[in-house]
Amino acid sequence: MSSDGRPRDPAAQPERTRFAWRRTTLAGGIVVVLALRHALVRDGGWAGLLLVTAAVVCLLLLTIVAHVRMRQLDTAVPVASGNWPVLTGTAAVLSLAGIGAALLAVAER
Repeated sequence: MSSDGRPRDPAAQPERTRFAWRRTTLAGGIVVVLALRHALVRDGGWAGLLLVTAAVVCLLLLTIVAHVRMRQLDTAVPVASGNWPVLTGTAAVLSLAGIGAALLAVAER
């Protein structure tokens, strides 16, 4: 319900948000695959294993946050996100970006 008592019409906003979360988790999955490739093909050693582990943990956190947020959008009146999903999602995305940058820096050598 809206503030004036009428039923809420979300239009395509929840669907666009779901697509955005899916694109973000897909990009995180690509970072995980590239980290795994680096660890296996280039013999990344402990550093490669650490990158893969960090990327997988970040992807799992990001997937959990995305799932929670998409479930919240299914309600008639979406609940505002608390602090933990925003901070966790932000930390996971920034960490995955850092891991991707580290992989690019190592690949150039």
